[in-house]
Amino acid sequence: MFGYYFQLALRSFKRNKVLTALMVLAIALGIGACMTTLTVFHVLSGDPIPGKSDRLFYVQLDPEPIDGYTPGAEPQDQLTRYDAQELLRQAKAPRQAMMTGGGGVLEPAGTKLKPFLIGTRYTSADFFPMFEVPFLHGRGWSAADDQAHARVAVITRELAKKLFGRTDVVGRDVRVDGHDLRIVGVLDHWAPTPHFFDLTTGSYAREEEVFLPITTALELKLDRNGNMNCFGRSVVGDPTAENVPCAWLQYWVELGSAADAPAYKAYLDQYSEQQRRAGRFERPANTRLRNVMEWLEFRQVVPGDVRLQLWLAFGFLLVCLLNTVGLLLAKFLRRSGEIGVRRALGASRMEIFKQCMVESGVVGLAGGVAGLGLALLGLWAVRQRPTDYAALAQLDGRMLLLTFALAIAASLLAGLLPAWRAMRVPPALQLKSQ
Repeated sequence: MFGYYFQLALRSFKRNKVLTALMVLAIALGIGACMTTLTVFHVLSGDPIPGKSDRLFYVQLDPEPIDGYTPGAEPQDQLTRYDAQELLRQAKAPRQAMMTGGGGVLEPAGTKLKPFLIGTRYTSADFFPMFEVPFLHGRGWSAADDQAHARVAVITRELAKKLFGRTDVVGRDVRVDGHDLRIVGVLDHWAPTPHFFDLTTGSYAREEEVFLPITTALELKLDRNGNMNCFGRSVVGDPTAENVPCAWLQYWVELGSAADAPAYKAYLDQYSEQQRRAGRFERPANTRLRNVMEWLEFRQVVPGDVRLQLWLAFGFLLVCLLNTVGLLLAKFLRRSGEIGVRRALGASRMEIFKQCMVESGVVGLAGGVAGLGLALLGLWAVRQRPTDYAALAQLDGRMLLLTFALAIAASLLAGLLPAWRAMRVPPALQLKSQ
């Protein structure tokens, strides 16, 4: 019967072209607005490392002076160099990595390319297996390379292609800020969204192109970027020196399971108390350990205006549905005579209901096609905005399916009341009026 009802729906559309066009337009406008904002929200709030985000934890300590201390207040977002190095040395987690962002000038050798700026990441050896960074060629460096301040680097496939015209360049050198670094690995495409492991350089910052040991970067005094918060006595000289009270490093650990978090949190509390007894810390233990999604939620990575736009879009869709309900009601009740004849010929109320719902679904399908076009137009407009996440506004396969599912579901919901009213049309009165 579905095929028969589908044919009836198409015939009905031909008889009432204007009314049909208005219903399709109403659905399309609501779906287009919803899918534009929902796609942006989906991209910005997604899990950047699914399957592992509950085992990766961001570490926070509180090394500030006792002045201004409020029990339970949020500690520093980042760690001092001394604390990050000490936690890394003690290695109480299966994997751990200290890091910061940087930048420099890359000087191409033997090519016509002029020197250009690149984004860099200074980190430790566990960074690559912790964050499941894919390699196209080679590998990351080892913990021994960290300790030896090895002049090695991992670069992206795009940078390798740009510099050498190919990607298999392990063993070649790349020159950054006047220092030659031997390439030990080339990454495959890797761009986690959001940029969760370092939010100080931007929640949706462009990906880094060169990775090198943080010990090497400190020895060579390469430029760094991101936030730095110095506290206590005034800082004289290099703020990145080992015993300077400045927090500027991110520290992540990978635990065996989420259940291991309380034990590691207890270790951080114990470490803080040890540092207080040693005179480095003045405040009572005040530590935080958040997994990836908790950290993103705490830092409110999704912009507030995106959330507001999402609610406004769903409100607009509701208005469009109410208009569609009125139009469907007018259309179905206009055909009361036809419905009465069908009832008199033996059609049950349920069959009338099914026919009307199929017609509503077809309206939703047509509205979904038009809404998809409007959503693509809306996402194009988002990509023209001067925001760091603009380029991410792309419709993927999941959101494409959701567009049609939402359109059909919305139209079926809008058709419930009109279909119910249509199936209750009394056939006797309609036949008498004929």
